Amino acid sequence: MRNEATTAQGSQPPVSAATRPAPFRAGTRLWIGVIAVSTAVSAAAILIGTHKFQMGPAAIVLLPILWAVLIGSAIGIQKWKPVGGRARAVSAHLMDVSIVFFLAGLGTGIGPSLTKFADIGPAILLQEVGHVVGTVILALPVAVALGMGRAAVGATWSIDRESYLAFAIQRFGVRSPEYRGVFSVWVLGSVFGAVFISILAGLLGGLDFFDPRALAMGLGLGSASMMLGGVGALSILYPEAAGEIMALAALSNLVTNIVGFYAGVFIALPLCQRLYRMWSRLFGRDDLGRRVGKVRAEGGDGAGVQSVDIHGIETDPAVVRTPTTWIIAFAAAGGGGLLLNALGTGSFRALDVVGVLVLLALAAVSLVLAKLVPAVPSSIWVLALATIASASFMPTGAFVASAAQNINVLYAGLPMIALIGMSLGRDIKALRSLSWKVVVVGLMTLTASFVAAAAIAEAALHL
Repeated sequence: MRNEATTAQGSQPPVSAATRPAPFRAGTRLWIGVIAVSTAVSAAAILIGTHKFQMGPAAIVLLPILWAVLIGSAIGIQKWKPVGGRARAVSAHLMDVSIVFFLAGLGTGIGPSLTKFADIGPAILLQEVGHVVGTVILALPVAVALGMGRAAVGATWSIDRESYLAFAIQRFGVRSPEYRGVFSVWVLGSVFGAVFISILAGLLGGLDFFDPRALAMGLGLGSASMMLGGVGALSILYPEAAGEIMALAALSNLVTNIVGFYAGVFIALPLCQRLYRMWSRLFGRDDLGRRVGKVRAEGGDGAGVQSVDIHGIETDPAVVRTPTTWIIAFAAAGGGGLLLNALGTGSFRALDVVGVLVLLALAAVSLVLAKLVPAVPSSIWVLALATIASASFMPTGAFVASAAQNINVLYAGLPMIALIGMSLGRDIKALRSLSWKVVVVGLMTLTASFVAAAAIAEAALHL
């Protein structure tokens, strides 16, 4: 439930009472239209499917999640029948449920593997420090120097995969510079991440400086496609160790999926925000990325910069949220999830209905907890609850894991991605303003995360 506290209103542009659109009650036709279009976009993305293009040792992998955001974005920015502010307001309400539903599915996939921590060595655990520190220490100053403004925080506090994108929507709001930084790097990573990491892994592997096991552990970036791209390159260089490379990379990716999100939220993000203020003063940049000379420290915090760059972003009205609208949003997430999961996996079990109901229940509890404890957003609550509920050592573990086993969240959660794309019309000017800077910073973020993690794993292997 994205309330005032969890959307970080301070990071959004102030809107006067005279210009703020009045809240409205969305009609049935508008709800049906938004739900139908997002579901259709998701179904089209699944039908287009996954396509892999080999480029020597590297490979470009195009997944349904990419098609969903591209098709959704095309709808969001087209001028023939524009997606208006009211439709985007309905989309925002639907996303509140779709996001936590998606994260609940991720959590139930992590919980059954928690016991594997008993067999994880210090090298795999310590490499996570590289993912947390590498991006913030190495990429952030470059982003600030290039003039990305507060979008630099979103672009460099992590490698910005799906769970971070979901968190950014709730923590900062979709009108914030931080969110646009996250979204831009997410798109960049989705399109070019796998091929870039595979090329980088091949280059580093060919130098014979790193132990291939350290490089394999560095591939635990939280992205399956990037991990597989890197594994493919390393397996060609070290065919005799291909099995071990795959196992270590997968285990490292598991650690990142379990630990990395929390480390990113509670360690990397606060660190990034603090360092951003320091680098902004040193480089003489304001929150818009403009050169202003030395920023005058007002109030002892360098708060001389008060303005927020919204680059012509429209201010959408707020839809009036009632018990009925929440029921519609939950029904859309659950029904759409079942339909798309069946379409994507090619199978449907009666138990899948139970699985979706379990995920929706976890989502509902998390939204309530976020309302009661505003300091902790629902994205944190749901991932924690779903992971614990599906853990093998919990009484509920076997039931929850079995019920959700056939639910592929990358299919069931596609409407969230489609809705994000459909709302792009509001942000297109801001994204254009980042231009080539995002490419430079995004690739540096991926590089810093991989190399720093591999370096720490290398040191831990030789302790």
